[in-house]
Amino acid sequence: MNGIPLFTYIFIMWILLIVGGGLLVTIIAPISITGFGTINHLLDSSIKALIAILLVVVWIFIMSKIKNWIFQKQISH
Repeated sequence: MNGIPLFTYIFIMWILLIVGGGLLVTIIAPISITGFGTINHLLDSSIKALIAILLVVVWIFIMSKIKNWIFQKQISH
């Protein structure tokens, strides 16, 4: 019974990783910027990298909140 919160946390972490990877592959990767001449690829890659970094920061924030909620609940019991 003591390991259930830890396994819940790990399960949620994996779900977020799979969802994040799916978002990047299906939605972010096909983005294509045109009309800027020679910097199309640089601008395209920069925007994709910025979105990926933002997604990582959001996922870390979500995991931190979930960790605090799960383990605070475990400590109070």
